[in-house]
Amino acid sequence: MEDEQKSHEAAEAERRTAPSGRIVYKTILNEGKEELERSSSALFWSGLAAGLSMGFSMIAQAFLSSYLPDAHWRPLVAKFGYSVGFLIVILGRQQLFTENTLTPILPLLVERSSRTLRNVLRLWLVVLIANLLGGLAIAWVSAGSSAFDPGVRDEFVRIGEEAMKYSFGTVLLRGIFAGWLIALMVWLLPFAEASRIWVIIIITYVVGLGNFSHIIVGSIEALTYAVMCHVSWTKVLTQYVIPTLLGNTIGGLTLVAALNHAQVVSGTKGQDL
Repeated sequence: MEDEQKSHEAAEAERRTAPSGRIVYKTILNEGKEELERSSSALFWSGLAAGLSMGFSMIAQAFLSSYLPDAHWRPLVAKFGYSVGFLIVILGRQQLFTENTLTPILPLLVERSSRTLRNVLRLWLVVLIANLLGGLAIAWVSAGSSAFDPGVRDEFVRIGEEAMKYSFGTVLLRGIFAGWLIALMVWLLPFAEASRIWVIIIITYVVGLGNFSHIIVGSIEALTYAVMCHVSWTKVLTQYVIPTLLGNTIGGLTLVAALNHAQVVSGTKGQDL
């Protein structure tokens, strides 16, 4: 009876113990391998759906802002809308470029082969193009149609103006923070269990509240601003899309993927991952 009690206590202690970094790493590594095995067409359609879905981060913010009073605390509430697109994309298992700065990179860091590198670049290119095409479509509908009330469309202008007001260097730096946080969110999700929704909401809320530059959400905001003829397409590309893409990639790839890979590999002491 005593042995049975000890066994039960040991099992309960193991169940309640937080998973080690190595377990989290292996989970994401396996997910990365699965993503790299997907065909380009499957990645494209999933990425296109994600680009369309991410438009709801801008739309939800505009809805909340248009109904809230013009007070100094309004962004604290309105920025919760920023999380809506991420919730749809992540819970719907759609392909988002910033998530892929972590997930498929781990197999590359383990195998370090030219074949895996080409596969990662293929995934990145297909998903990024699909995300931006979906984002452009939702931006065009949001700005160029009568689907939204004038007050909401005014908020689209304000949000786009906010995205476009920073210099190349500032957008790049803010993009690093955004890429860092989104990749950290991906690292936290596998064992978040019932808290998955709150992890997504809290992390993306911080990204939105900090006006950190996100290649898909921010591009949708800037593209909507361009469709409304408030800024040139060239300026959107050179002042927002390019520095944000660089920043998100640096933040996700260097600060999360490489560092977490290093900490796990250094702790394995020659054991197989």
